[in-house]
Amino acid sequence: MATKMEQLEGKEETVSGHKYDATTIKVLQGLEAVRRRPAMYIGDTGQRGLHHMVYEVVDNSVDEAMAGHCNYILVEIGKDGSVTVTDNGRGIPVEIHPDKKVSALEVVMTTLHAGGKFDHQSYKVSGGLHGVGVSVVNALSEWCWVEVSRDGNVYRQEYERGVPKYKVKKVGSQKKRGNKTCFSPDPEIFSKTEFKFDIIASRLRELAFLNQGLTIVLHDYRFDKEITFCYKGGLGSFVEYLNENKTTLFKKPIHFKKSKEDVEVEIALQYNDGYSESIHSYVNNINTVEGGTHLTGFRTALTRSINNYASKNNLVKKNGITLVGDDSKEGLTAVISVKVREPQFEGQTKTKLGNSEVKGIVENITNEYLGSFFEENPSVGKKIIDKLVQAASAREAARKAKELTRRKTALDSAALPGKLADCSMTDPESCELYIVEGDSAGGSAKQGRDRRFQAILPLRGKILNVEKARLDKILSNNEVRALITAMGCGVGDDFDVSRLRYHKIIIMTDADIDGAHIRTLILTFFFRYMRDLIDRGYVYIAQPPLYRVKQGKREQYAYSDEEKDQLVKQLSATNVSIQRYKGLGEMNPDQLWKTTMDPETRTLLKITLDDGAEADHLFTILMGSETAPRSRFIQENAQYVKNLDI
Repeated sequence: MATKMEQLEGKEETVSGHKYDATTIKVLQGLEAVRRRPAMYIGDTGQRGLHHMVYEVVDNSVDEAMAGHCNYILVEIGKDGSVTVTDNGRGIPVEIHPDKKVSALEVVMTTLHAGGKFDHQSYKVSGGLHGVGVSVVNALSEWCWVEVSRDGNVYRQEYERGVPKYKVKKVGSQKKRGNKTCFSPDPEIFSKTEFKFDIIASRLRELAFLNQGLTIVLHDYRFDKEITFCYKGGLGSFVEYLNENKTTLFKKPIHFKKSKEDVEVEIALQYNDGYSESIHSYVNNINTVEGGTHLTGFRTALTRSINNYASKNNLVKKNGITLVGDDSKEGLTAVISVKVREPQFEGQTKTKLGNSEVKGIVENITNEYLGSFFEENPSVGKKIIDKLVQAASAREAARKAKELTRRKTALDSAALPGKLADCSMTDPESCELYIVEGDSAGGSAKQGRDRRFQAILPLRGKILNVEKARLDKILSNNEVRALITAMGCGVGDDFDVSRLRYHKIIIMTDADIDGAHIRTLILTFFFRYMRDLIDRGYVYIAQPPLYRVKQGKREQYAYSDEEKDQLVKQLSATNVSIQRYKGLGEMNPDQLWKTTMDPETRTLLKITLDDGAEADHLFTILMGSETAPRSRFIQENAQYVKNLDI
């Protein structure tokens, strides 16, 4: 019998019924590949990808700052929705490129993987996550232009969807130097092209913290709004910002910076009287949300330095306690930033540093500095150790409490909470868990769901505010314990996302103030103790309708006041009844299924985390002990509230 290979030999292989030979291999020229597959270069074509366009241009200017050639960046959002980024760096070279035979400026703007970052004499280190930079921005813009001030002259080139309109030309002269790039995102690529001031401001603030002394100005001409970021204290100022609404154990953050073997290390840390950890790590200004070798080196050194000082000064012997790594996390706020010439990233999101040599360098520098610091500041060392001794005592209590929530085996349904109505499927990728407010809505959800893949967990009342409690107290809360047990992935040092039983966790609460508060409490818990669920895109918020608009037997649902008014206007007849849903319990099972649970018709909001540091700051404001910052936040944002339930 002929083998499969013999049967194919001499025949033309087909793919989906079409010929597959050399003529089917497409070579995309220039920036065509970017426009064909934009998500490969900027992540997606939604809000996140849109704002990434701004970051790519700004990152070029920040690279100039890291190289010591720029100290001012201006970002402007025009009334037409375009963005202009201006800096006082060296300016992109404009001479004819020896290989491409066109201006180097045109090469940078129209060629992928072209730029000074690949030459270590021009840039020792550089940021930018994808390494493709401004050429991608140009490709995905309806129009773009660049002006370069260099060697006393001003040069300009304009582009339409990445294609130059003319050769680079001299348009004037001036003594100042730098780049000015203006672009308008292409509506053919992006579903929405409206930039959000707060999203851009958050990233610019972060960059200003990470680059000590760099001034970054954001001006929005649509609303005549301007904000300036400049932090002389660098990462020390960053930690102060993160802790500004918390009570700290000592006044000034511990802050140090040192270079070793071509790796620049800067670290700032401070303890507060809270119970959660807030730690943020960066490599070349890239937020390494999954950590990596630099974070491991810091953690190891911190625990060792604290234990050495405690042992040397007999600060823990009387308690019979040994401090471990987890104890040093309680109340810790820290920022670790390293500058590495050739960073190697790994992990799911490519934001985990893998360079093995960095661990030893960070560990050595941290050990050396903290050892000296504690000797010179014994009062600070004692306050930290007193705090961590309390954490160690609570750790043992938490260990006992966790035994109540840990499932015996992955399939042991007897360990599941009694209030959980589980689904019949067991593949996590196919399963959904609805966290529902109250028994009434829980009853409707249980009756209306698809039992094959939808599980329902009703929560009675509001869960504990985890921002104000240690883990042992959190685990004594029945509702939190039921939630942890139902999900199956554990919590704290037992957390293992691979054991998660549902890859869609949907928070479904009433559309009122209490419902919003419950959502915030649950999200605070996820952010502080199960952040990986958010980072992986597993957490959603259900969007139940606010109104039912009925005329005779015909009924439709509206999810906002605007939708409701539009529906009433369309019907433009008498006998129209409008029902305002105060709670999910007012819907019968088939209505709840149709509007909020049916995958074919429902609307879910995915919880994403663009800026962990800013989210940390906001959760502290909303859920922390200080009332003044919360009152300020409410006053400043009251104008944006919709559907207020009074």
